[in-house]
Amino acid sequence: LKLAIIGQSLFGQEVYSNLRKQGHKVVGVFTVPDKDGKADPLAVAAEKDGTPVFKFTRWRVKGQPIPDVVDAYKSVGAELNVMPFCSQFIPMNVIDHPRHGSIIYHPSILPLHRGASAINWTLIHGDKKAGFSVFWADDGLDTGPILLQRECSVEPNDTVDTLYNRFLFPEGIKAMVEAVQLIADGKAPRNPQTEEGASYEGIQKKSNSRVDWAQPAEAIHNWIRGHDKVPGAWTVIDGQPVTLYGSSMLGGSVPAGQALEIEGASQPGLVTKSGLVLYGTDGNALLVKNLQFEDGKMIPASKYFSSGESSSVELTDDEKKMAEEIKNIWKGILSNVGTIEETTDFFKSGAASMDVVRLVEEVKQKCAGVQLQNEDVYMATTFHDFIQMFVRKLRGEDQEEELVVDYVTRDVNNMTVNMPYQCFIDGKFEDAENGKSYDTVNPTDGSVICKVSYASVADVDRAVAAAKEAFDSGPWGRMNPRDRGSLLYKLADLMEEHQEELATIESIDSGAVYTLALKTHVGMSIQTFRYFAGWCDKIQGKTIPINQARPHRNLTFTKKEPLGVCAIVIPWNYPLMMLAWKSAACLAAGNTLVLKPAQVTPLTALKFAELSVKAGIPKGVINILPGSGGMVGQRLSDHPDIRKLGFTGSTPIGKQIMKSCALSNLKKVSLELGGKSPLIIFSDCDMDKAVRMGMSSVFFNKGENCIAAGRLFVEESIHDEYISRVVEEIKKMKIGDPLDRSTDHGPQNHKAHLDKLLEYCETGVKEGATLVYGGKQVGRQGFFMEPTVFTDVEDHMFIAKEESFGPVMVVSKFKDGDVDGVLQRANDTEYGLASGVFTQDISKAMYVSERLEAGTVFVNTYNKTDVASPFGGFKQSGFGKDLGEDALLEYLKTKAVTVEY
Repeated sequence: LKLAIIGQSLFGQEVYSNLRKQGHKVVGVFTVPDKDGKADPLAVAAEKDGTPVFKFTRWRVKGQPIPDVVDAYKSVGAELNVMPFCSQFIPMNVIDHPRHGSIIYHPSILPLHRGASAINWTLIHGDKKAGFSVFWADDGLDTGPILLQRECSVEPNDTVDTLYNRFLFPEGIKAMVEAVQLIADGKAPRNPQTEEGASYEGIQKKSNSRVDWAQPAEAIHNWIRGHDKVPGAWTVIDGQPVTLYGSSMLGGSVPAGQALEIEGASQPGLVTKSGLVLYGTDGNALLVKNLQFEDGKMIPASKYFSSGESSSVELTDDEKKMAEEIKNIWKGILSNVGTIEETTDFFKSGAASMDVVRLVEEVKQKCAGVQLQNEDVYMATTFHDFIQMFVRKLRGEDQEEELVVDYVTRDVNNMTVNMPYQCFIDGKFEDAENGKSYDTVNPTDGSVICKVSYASVADVDRAVAAAKEAFDSGPWGRMNPRDRGSLLYKLADLMEEHQEELATIESIDSGAVYTLALKTHVGMSIQTFRYFAGWCDKIQGKTIPINQARPHRNLTFTKKEPLGVCAIVIPWNYPLMMLAWKSAACLAAGNTLVLKPAQVTPLTALKFAELSVKAGIPKGVINILPGSGGMVGQRLSDHPDIRKLGFTGSTPIGKQIMKSCALSNLKKVSLELGGKSPLIIFSDCDMDKAVRMGMSSVFFNKGENCIAAGRLFVEESIHDEYISRVVEEIKKMKIGDPLDRSTDHGPQNHKAHLDKLLEYCETGVKEGATLVYGGKQVGRQGFFMEPTVFTDVEDHMFIAKEESFGPVMVVSKFKDGDVDGVLQRANDTEYGLASGVFTQDISKAMYVSERLEAGTVFVNTYNKTDVASPFGGFKQSGFGKDLGEDALLEYLKTKAVTVEY
């Protein structure tokens, strides 16, 4: 189609560019005149392409079309007017002139919120859905027939900016292009708008955006976020107007702070470390992050009572050179300003929000590594203040504030444990953006330990952005590998200092027996970080001899480089240890990470996040997001900025993750999945050891163990004695409170898993296996399962093929001397994680270990893992390795460099 684009802004530019890519011919662009010597982005793009550009101040005078303007428009011969964002009134003889008429983009789900401030009113009214409409223009105000509409959910803390940037801008561009194509194909509908539920609201200006405090907190929050950043909701503090930005509903207890009188408010506000707490008439609270004064200066709300301005820093010669380069950037943006003075104000000189983005990105490009955010520009609006802020950041004097942690505290296990419960993003603990939370439960008695933030997709995006920024521009990416190792050693030391607290949290959150948690869950986690800390400065490439291209000579060498942002998704059976196995190698390789702990066991991961800050790990390097796999895990799999995903969990979920990773951006994947590990016990074994280790292979950590022996094959001549001795030992096991030092067997991790185990045992009985012991829930409070033994298990049975992931010993006989027969049965599974053999015949042991199809083979032992030994499975138990040098390779890429000299 021949198109006329009528509009302005970056949105108009993107629609214009995408329509041209689609093959449509733009015969004219009609936009606004230059402002302060700067052309609109749409005009800039069109002029660059050689498209005719018309810049009209207006199209009408006193309601009548201007003939010269209309004639200029008609001269281009457009077949369709496309109006992506237009602030001018267009005459009807222009609207109706093309063969196909005119289509307009409007950022609301019409007929709701007709008018020029639709996004603002969507938020002000607290709508649960937002969206946009592409409609056919008529002589009414946003009343024409609908061509297409799209909608999205409104998150509780969305602002005009976040809603626009997340959905209305990117999806709106796609929709405008789609709408034009529908018209070109003759398939565009014209659905009349209903007047039922229609609304029209006026333009929101600064003059009418003052906060009315005689409302509930949520209504005040909606008002503030509905005006953030434009035009800005304001109130009066200490006799002067102050604009409020960054509002969120405050959940939980109100932090301590200093009272601040707010004119017209039902009660004073509170300046806290987190920001300014404000109250509605219902007594509920909201939190405001930033304040802006009449002179344009913006400050963190937490700094309201800070005394005076910091003294100016003296610039070094190198810093003066950088200041001159930055001055040139200012000149390029503020082209209407003759000279950039110390007092030149960025915004008073005509800069807009897009100029802020440009300034930040140009400065970061010029001065790699400096941590600069859009908010920094709003808080340092004059050139002098901007340079002072920049130099302080460059010198590292812009120190991070002390970590604020809103703990849940419990007196348990003869100690007080302090447990963070919020998302950990970019070095800070904060509530989920949608304000949601969920209960994490103590499996010992079913009681709620605390509420934990329930991360949203928006939280994932923020965490990934923080991790990407930390990798691309932060100190982590520039750090000497040996210094990186020192930080990981320090983190291991802090974990050791807090070992008892971590073990206690692990015990109450996962049901792990405290003594096991102390030694394995936490103890091995510490060992893992120390092991990989030592690897940081030993990651090496190699030189490779290649054919010389005479008369020149060549040098080829390889480099091992980090991948970038990595996602890690861990299970609930060893919450801290699984975190350590993956994240220690990931960090040692120089990556940054976003980690999702299991929804039912998030607490040690969040405590780990706190310790990482104390160790000095820079912000953004580690991000922890509690929440659901279906939401957080899926978004991590799909996210285009993540370069690697490491997952431990079930095989079906692993397959889904692998598919999503492939379809998104072909990100690297390592998977440690389900198992049905065979343990073969020959008659020439050390019986005492085989009984002891055989029980450990099944009942260790309540059977919630990825490498647990899912099936025991016992040679016929010792079968009955072996079973008798196992049952005898089970009867001696103490089942009870995991914090009791004498307890052998604690509760299963959560109620749904206990129910699944009971169903598993019922299936075994129904299929004809002999239930020798257990199979029932223990008659006490909590999620306790009896250690269970099945015999006479045939190869076709469900319990012979499927993993229980619980304290269920599944035993089958094999004929005396039938080594190859039992090997065939042991390998007759789609899994291949681990395996074991007990025999005192070393030749037999070696023969069997060579033929077992599993990533790990234990001989006359079991569960013997070590931080230096690679761990991972074959077949549908996954691929990739944790632990050992092999694990580092999962988080590195190899670059080959060839030099001719």
